[in-house]
This record gives sequence, structure tokens and C-alpha cells, in this order.
Amino acid sequence: MSVEPLQASTVPYGELVSVTVHFDDLDALGMLHNSRYPLLAERAWAEYWHGQGFTFDGDWAAAGDMCNVIKEMKVSYERPITRPGRYAAHLWVERLGRTGLTYGFRLCSADGTETYAQGHRVLVRVDAQTLRPTPWSDRARAVADRLLRPEASDAGMEAGADAEAA
Repeated sequence: MSVEPLQASTVPYGELVSVTVHFDDLDALGMLHNSRYPLLAERAWAEYWHGQGFTFDGDWAAAGDMCNVIKEMKVSYERPITRPGRYAAHLWVERLGRTGLTYGFRLCSADGTETYAQGHRVLVRVDAQTLRPTPWSDRARAVADRLLRPEASDAGMEAGADAEAA
């Protein structure tokens, strides 16, 4: 399975991945519940990585780069989603370090023009046995490099990119 961009991308970097808001995702006020925004971003990232051939079948020892933990997550809510339907998650990589990865995301309209929420998440790749930080594989680094935001790729691998303190 591969993740196809929604259209001839309206975003200057990263990928737009389709997400669906269902009626039961809305709260009593008819707005997407705040806990659903990070969940939609998480599902979009999982779909993207799975489309690149990274999978998890329940065996952490064999999970490789899929064995990672969240160090930090931030979401800013810009405007409410008030109806079910098809939307998008705009995904990109902000920083790629030896063991850490910071990705950015926007939950937006399907064409990428309207932003509902945006944020970032810091991941740390860990060894399944020791749960200590361990380097990303060359394969994962190559996939992440393709999603680097242009300003981020100019910054190179600065000190803040490595999240080993997790």
C-alpha cells in the first residue's frame, strides 16, 4: 500500500494525507472533540509510514524504526471543524537527529488551504530491549529526509534535533 497525495499538492513541502471526521467524533457542541485532532494526525502519520513499508505486527523486537516513544506533543487549535467529512493532515519533518525526530502537522481542508489545528510531535527511536534511545535506520532517515521542511533542511542537524534526553 502506498499513500497517494490528495491531488497535485497545494502544499509547498511535505504531504497531504486524507483523514475522515465521522459524526461520532463531534462533541455535544457539534465540534470535533479536542482529543480527536492529535488522533487524526497520529493516524495520518501511521498511514504514511505504513505506505512507505514500515509496519508493526505486534513484535517489538522486529519493529525496528516503529519502536519509538513520544517525548513531546503540542497542538494549537485555530478554528473548529464543525461537520463530518473528508479533511487532510499536512505532514512534514521539522528536525531529524540521530535518535530523535520532530514532525509538524496541520489538520486542514482536503485541499490544504484552510487550517483547523497545527502542531508538532517529538519522537525518540528506542531499542525494544533496553528502551534506551537508538539511531534511526538509514531507510527511515531517507524517508524522513524527503519530508524535511525547506527551512529545516537548511538548518542541518543542529543540537536541538537529537532528543536523546528522553
